[in-house]
Amino acid sequence: MKLDSLIKSPETKRRKIVGRGTGTGLGKTSGHGQKGQKSRSGVSIKPWFEGGQSPLYRRIPKRGFNNARFETKYAVINLSDLNKFNDGDTVTPELLKELGIVKKQLAGIKVLANGKLEKKVNVKAHRFSSRAVTKIEELGGTTEVI
Repeated sequence: MKLDSLIKSPETKRRKIVGRGTGTGLGKTSGHGQKGQKSRSGVSIKPWFEGGQSPLYRRIPKRGFNNARFETKYAVINLSDLNKFNDGDTVTPELLKELGIVKKQLAGIKVLANGKLEKKVNVKAHRFSSRAVTKIEELGGTTEVI
């Protein structure tokens, strides 16, 4: 080892030491100020907390109609999911649930055009996207709305 081959180590910043009397400028209250919630240890106040005042989201009147409760939700499957079946098979919602492709049937099953379909299948479902219908029929399969 030679003096000219030594590599200077990266400078490290000294950790801030608090609560150690004079000299640091961070003695006594350790930079937390006097009393109050923010001076206590383990404080975590949410950004939206307003100090016990009635919060904004509760002061604003709730008005209008929201259709979310009455929305019809469909169990969605993609064309790539239909590749598990053989050529000429008829795919029904009962068969999809039995094989575990669909967990809950909800208001029905909707077939979307995601993925690539490689087999000719006959599909019975409650809804189809227009692209899914064209892709299924291009391969010689059929679609039937239940």
